[in-house]
Amino acid sequence: MAEKFKVSIASDHAGFEMKKKIMEHLKNNDFSLIDRGPDSSESVDYPDFANKVCNDLVDKDANRGILICGSGQGMAMVANKHKGIRAALCVNKEMAELARAHNDANVLTIGARLVDESTAISCVDKFFSTPFDGDRHIKRVNKIG
Repeated sequence: MAEKFKVSIASDHAGFEMKKKIMEHLKNNDFSLIDRGPDSSESVDYPDFANKVCNDLVDKDANRGILICGSGQGMAMVANKHKGIRAALCVNKEMAELARAHNDANVLTIGARLVDESTAISCVDKFFSTPFDGDRHIKRVNKIG
């Protein structure tokens, strides 16, 4: 992971423990992080935290985001309502690679109840190490909005 990113990250209660592990991994690789919560595994509403991360990207306070909930679906649904956000739910590193290479995804969502820590870390690593291919994909990404 040569290029470094400022990453905004959040979870809900189901993703709290995985968020901590991903944050530790990113810190160990010299990433700059904005932790948008929560601060415990007490029940919370995932849209509140997804919106905080997306606002960081829209406001250019961060250039990538990670959202973790039980399935990853709820976070992805909220994130993709924001203009300029292209959130990709990934369950393996191949999905993370294609989300970056073909879709220029800027938010990675992970389902903490669906993938183990090792798989989640491999998705994160692939998400940050894969550049956007551009070329024929640019016009398609521009149609997303």
